[in-house]
Amino acid sequence: MLDSIKDIQFAMLTTLDKDNQLHSRPMAYKQVDKDGELWFFTRADSHKVDEIKKNSLVNVAFSDPSKQNYVSVCGRAELIRDKQKAKELWNDYLKAWFPGGLDDPDLALLRIDIDSAEYWDSASNIMTRAVGYVKAALGDGSKLEGENKKVNFP
Repeated sequence: MLDSIKDIQFAMLTTLDKDNQLHSRPMAYKQVDKDGELWFFTRADSHKVDEIKKNSLVNVAFSDPSKQNYVSVCGRAELIRDKQKAKELWNDYLKAWFPGGLDDPDLALLRIDIDSAEYWDSASNIMTRAVGYVKAALGDGSKLEGENKKVNFP
């Protein structure tokens, strides 16, 4: 399941704000490692970091409509200052947010330890989807082709 998000460039990270309201924002350049952790670059002084310090429970939603692939990840986030890990994940595109590069004093990482994930993998073939829509419209009660599954992590 986590392999299905490796090519999705953007995700929506949701935290609880100071008023206990859900707050989502786009995040780019994630990395999924073999231990089931998501990694994102962030500014250490951002609002999301303050929110995570108060409540580390987060959700990260991934979407690839062209492949009808959707993943929702629940986990715990933590601010990490690890220059070696940042160097491993660095991409020059990140200079737009961190002009000082790896030496930017506000550069930090968010590590999200995954507790559970749910995915929806709909039939991506247009003909398969079309047949499913026709069957559903004719009222045979069959659901559209695809798969939905929830996975818990240790």
